[in-house]
Amino acid sequence: MKAVCSWSKSVALIFIFNWCFKGSYQLTDLQVCSLCAGTVHNGSAVDQYCSSSAGRINRRCCLLNDTGDPERIIGLDLSNCSLTQVQVFHGASMVSIIDLSLNPIINISDTAFQGFSKLDRLILPPNINCPGGNASWEKVEIKMGNRVCEAPKNMCNQTGELSINCPENSLCAPYGPGFFECSCADNFRGYKCLREGEFPTLQVFGPLVASTVVISFLLWVTQRRKVKST
Repeated sequence: MKAVCSWSKSVALIFIFNWCFKGSYQLTDLQVCSLCAGTVHNGSAVDQYCSSSAGRINRRCCLLNDTGDPERIIGLDLSNCSLTQVQVFHGASMVSIIDLSLNPIINISDTAFQGFSKLDRLILPPNINCPGGNASWEKVEIKMGNRVCEAPKNMCNQTGELSINCPENSLCAPYGPGFFECSCADNFRGYKCLREGEFPTLQVFGPLVASTVVISFLLWVTQRRKVKST
């Protein structure tokens, strides 16, 4: 009975830990929505995009109105937030529009939006260049006193298949303004996609699982003996 109670307590602790970790992770993702006070400005570009996308406003963010992914950020309004530098926006890599206008930003690193493959429109102060340079965007213009960067160019070839920028046996995909990402084509894997064939899952994870089961069993037997002795 003591062994069963001990095992039940362990399971409960693991469940509580996972629940707390998940909650903490989700909170971190939405912290970007509270980088400054207020909510999405009424009538702003982000507000208009959110309305047209049937999204919902959460502080400075527009969230995807989807029960399957309710915390996905699709719009971010950080205009007039007194930002002097652009940091990494954790949890916002799937955003479509970002407004950074009316901020005393000094400069923006070209890698600040690396991985933002869904970003389609970026609004900046007029003295700040578009990430990746103007050549990385289909359209760059000064509009209503702001620099507007629209439609990042696809850095891969037009077919989206094998690219001269990627190793042989790999595919190219956009990975943010001025960036691309290479992934192995079907049936290829490993360093520079040089290995052909499926990943040997059984050979790699089989011994690991077996050793884990054996160690867990030995620990259980040892714990049970201690319980009986007491």
